[in-house]
Parts: sequence; structure tokens; C-alpha cells
Amino acid sequence: CLHPKDVTLKPGSNQDCERDLVLDHDVPTEEPVTFHFLAKFYPENAEEELVQEITQHLFFLQVKKQILDEKIYCPPEASVLLASYAVQAKYGDYDPNVHKRGFLAQEELLPKRVINLYQMTPEMWEERITAWYAEHRGRARDEAEMEYLKIAQDLEMYGVNYFAIRNKKGTELLLGVDALGLHIYDPDNRLTPKISFPWNEIRNISYSDKEFTIKPLDKKIDVFKFNSSKLRVNKLILQLCIGNHDLFMRRRKADSLEVQQMKAQAREEKARKQMERQRLAREKKMREEAERTRDELERRLMQLKEEATMANEALMRSEETADLLAEKAQITEEEAKLLAQKAAEAEQEMQRIKATAIRTEEEKRLMEQKVLEAEMLALKMAEESERRAKEADQLKQDLQEARESERRAKQKLLEITSKSSYTSMNSSTTALPTDLPSFNLINESLSFDFKDTDMKRLSMEIEKEKVEYMEKSKHLQEQLNELKTEIEALKLKERETALDILHNENASRGNSKHNTIKKVSEGSSLYLA
Repeated sequence: CLHPKDVTLKPGSNQDCERDLVLDHDVPTEEPVTFHFLAKFYPENAEEELVQEITQHLFFLQVKKQILDEKIYCPPEASVLLASYAVQAKYGDYDPNVHKRGFLAQEELLPKRVINLYQMTPEMWEERITAWYAEHRGRARDEAEMEYLKIAQDLEMYGVNYFAIRNKKGTELLLGVDALGLHIYDPDNRLTPKISFPWNEIRNISYSDKEFTIKPLDKKIDVFKFNSSKLRVNKLILQLCIGNHDLFMRRRKADSLEVQQMKAQAREEKARKQMERQRLAREKKMREEAERTRDELERRLMQLKEEATMANEALMRSEETADLLAEKAQITEEEAKLLAQKAAEAEQEMQRIKATAIRTEEEKRLMEQKVLEAEMLALKMAEESERRAKEADQLKQDLQEARESERRAKQKLLEITSKSSYTSMNSSTTALPTDLPSFNLINESLSFDFKDTDMKRLSMEIEKEKVEYMEKSKHLQEQLNELKTEIEALKLKERETALDILHNENASRGNSKHNTIKKVSEGSSLYLA
């Protein structure tokens, strides 16, 4: 497989010799000349035959471009699934904080035919692609690309080269050449072949001028002949037939020593990468746990700081209240002393008045009146003195309570300070360093020598993956049907292409690529007869 990209040859460069050699073919003569280098022969089973990762990647790019360019028909629901694997291969695991709405706006992910077939906005398509993309978490780029190819290789037009031909009666037909055999199609139906000749049932293929002959292995079946438009087309058809037939037979034989070595190296490399990914996943998990622990400790420390600040504020308020109460108690005590002094003076004045109250009745009456007033004033003074004394006692009690509150606030602050110190010590002993070293203990337990224990464990994981894949395939089909049902109401029937209609008819009959080829190959002898 070659990289599906453009190569431009310019005059006056070191590529002149190569250019002259290429220009011997029937190509445009204007310069610069652009060529597309693509894979000529398609694998039957991409997972088994694409050994090297770079080969798989380049072939993935080619198949993806053919699907987007509509050279390979892909139904809408499968197009969305393939797009989600393409996004996984490019962007890695889905992260809602990074992959926000609109991050696929500039990506070409769906064939234009699919986009035009439904009344759906780009945001609606992105939402459905992202929903599946999120489910592919944990898949590496090569795994996502392989899942893409495994789905694409089951599409009806995958790997088929079509050529316009005519049969003996002059009827226009299409000849399809692929990895499985030769197929005859109606020009209006490139999905379902009318006749199929598997490579193992073909005895001979030849051409003379523009006439091409296919001789089946079963001599009871008539020879199939057709005419092509040009001799050069016959040469190309024959080259494709020879190459595909050779690969078809080679796949069904034991691998050569070189291929076995390549596959063994690929398996070892895959196992090494799998173990490396597992190690990185464990380290990532430990890092995330360490970060969560650090965040929790920081949150707890902030909480303790807030509690300490509140306790300090409460202590300051208690001290201010105690100072105010002490000042007020002192003032009240001085007022009580002053009132007591005035009461004593009033009592002395009353005694003096009683001693001097003699002479006349008027003086006596006036004296009695003054005595009465003095008694009343003394009584009032005594009551006021008693009230002030009680108020002073209450202030003393409030002062004692304030000092007790101050003592409790200081004790709580001391407890919080000691607890914060203890938490900081625990944080320093449990939190991982910020740079997170390479986990020497883990590295000591790993071995890249691929010992028996590692390979046995890997084999068990592969068996487990097979069971999970079978279950996931069923789940995948259910998802495809669910998506098809969901978007069916938005379909514009008048925009359906002939291939859409043919695909829906095949799906309603339960026909797939492989069972269709099997059916038509079994009926080929009857058709030719």
C-alpha cells in the first residue's frame, strides 16, 4: 500500500528520469503533473493482512477518502459510526472540557449525499457523531482505524473495480473485479451482482483483442465472454485478475517464513504497545487519584483556614465586648458610689432638720414638710442606689461570661491551629510529587522481554476481547438500527439516490455483501445455462 497523497514532478529536478519514465504512459503532458499513489489490491480481512501499522494507516486514509468521495457507497447510519472512529483516530479520547460544541465544524466526516438526504443541521450531525465518539474511549489510533476498516470492508462496493462491458448480445453490463472474484452487474445497480465467479471456481481467464473470456472450473458451465471498449482495458482487467487471484490463493495457504516473521514482529510490537498503554493508563489513574487527593487536602486546608479566620474574628468580638462591659461596669459602680454618698448626705440633712425643728408650729409644719420631702428623697435615693448596685452586679456577671467566652474562643483557635498542622503533615506524607516520577516500583515489576507469564496474560485478555467484541457487535447493530429509526423522520425521500433505494431493498431482504455473493455464485450456472 502506498500513501494516498499527491506527488508532483517538476522539470529541472532530480526526478527528470522518473518523470520521463512515467510520461511514457498515456498521461497529460502539461507540467507540473500530479499523480495519486493508491493501493491496487484490497485485503479480504484487513485485521489479518495489514501487518504493519503504517500500512494500516495509509490504507485507512485511502478507504476514508473513497467513502467521502462516494466512490464506495456507505449507508447514513454506518457513515456516522465510521465518522466517530475517524474522530477517535485523530483526536484521541473524548474530553468534554476540550472537545466542546463546534470542534468538528471544519472536519469533513460525512459524504455530501448523506448530509443532503436529511433535514439536519451540522450541529445535529456533530451531536450524533460525538455521542458515539465518547463510547470509543481508551482506543488508540491504530485500533480506531482498524475498527473503521473492519466496518468498511463489509460495504458492497469496497475494493471493487468496475469496467463497462458488453455481452454477446450487445447488452451493456458492468464487470466488477475484487478480492473475492469476478462479478457481473447491471449498469444501474453496482451493489448487487447478477452473476459471481469466485476465484477458486475459475479455470482460465484470457482475452483476444477486445474479447474477454472467463472459463469456469466446472466444464458443465458455459464459458462467459464479453467485449470491452479498448484493448488497454482488457490488459488492466487481466492484471487485476492475476493479482487478485494470486492473493486469493496465497491467503488460503500457509504463510511464508518472511510473512510469519513479519506477523510475529507485529504481534510482539502490538503486545509491547498494549503493555505500554496499560502502564500509561495505570500511571494516569494514579496521577488522577493523587491530584484528587491533593485537591481534597487543599479544600480541607482552605476550610480549616476559614474556620480559623472565623474563630479569630469571634475572639476579637468577644474581647471588644468584654472591654465594653468592663468599662460600663466601672461607670455603673462609680455612679452607685456617688448615689450612696448623696443618700448619706440626705440622711445627715434630715437629722439636722429634726434637731433644729422646734420653735413655732409653722416652723414645725414646714419642718415636717421638709422632713417628709427629705424622707421621700432619701427613699428615692436608696431605691436608685439599690438599682445601680444590681446593675453593677449584672455587669460584673456579664463581664465574667465575656471572659469565659474569650477563654473558649482561644481554646478553639488553639485546637484548629493544632489540627491544621496535623493535616499539613499528613498532606506532606501522602501527596505525590507534582512532577510524578516514572513509578519505579511499577517499572520493576514490568518486563518487555515478553515472557510466558506476559504472553499468557495477554492471550487471556485477547480471548476476553473476542467475547466482548461479539457482544459489542450485537450492541452496535442495535445502535445502528436505533440511529436509523431516529433520523428516518428527517429523511427527504425525494433526494434518495438509486444506490440508497437499492441498499434499503437489500437491507429489507436481509441481504449482505457476502451472502449475496454466495447466492449469486450458486445460481451462476443456472443463469448461464
